[in-house]
Amino acid sequence: MDRQEFHKLFKSPGPVVLPVIHVLDTPRTLLNVGEVIAAGAAGCFLINHDFEPDSFLPIIQDVRSRYPSLWMGVNFLGVTGRHAFPMLAGLEAAGCRVDGYWADDACIDENGDNVEAQGIADVYRESGWRGLYFGGTCFKKQRAVAPELYTDAAREACAFMDIVTTSGVATGQEADLGKIETFRQAIGSTALAVASGVTPENADRYADVDCFMVATGINKDNNFYDISPARLAALMQVTRHLGKGE
Repeated sequence: MDRQEFHKLFKSPGPVVLPVIHVLDTPRTLLNVGEVIAAGAAGCFLINHDFEPDSFLPIIQDVRSRYPSLWMGVNFLGVTGRHAFPMLAGLEAAGCRVDGYWADDACIDENGDNVEAQGIADVYRESGWRGLYFGGTCFKKQRAVAPELYTDAAREACAFMDIVTTSGVATGQEADLGKIETFRQAIGSTALAVASGVTPENADRYADVDCFMVATGINKDNNFYDISPARLAALMQVTRHLGKGE
């Protein structure tokens, strides 16, 4: 997806903030979604760290029922698009729209042998689900890719996803700025997301990134599950300034 088109979709000239909510149950998730909306963020991602996808699906449906106009993406932890896209199509058939899917591992081969990535793309097409695909590339906790091959991996990724998505080495760890610069140069005008380590304090270093998918950096202290309204507001303020070129 072209980055200008991406920013136009979310009506955000600066980096689009999509808070990531680590889901435990419906009431707690709804409270966190309320904070996302109150802060003026463009939407959010829900992720199931603590249970299997089958237990996650009803919570996704509950959130959609409560917030029918919310831009909502999901990450089925440990699941590739091969299995996720049919689940997303099933949710849509049941009247539950999901706007985006984020895979930690988009199965990109930096050497160009992208049989698995192509298979996932085929499942995506055949499923009938048409949300945005954020594909993890050189992503935390996945198969390690040598830094000198980041350019190749990023270029390969563009053919298989809407938003090329990368991260630091672990949850909460900043992405190396050299890595981000390499990705930006490699993918040209394709939209780029970063999914770890962004905080209100460092966000301005990532001004050339199109989307911040952020949890730890905006959560309450020592709390994996709940958004800090003050920290989210601070991040939103930074991104607004970045959108104005300040």
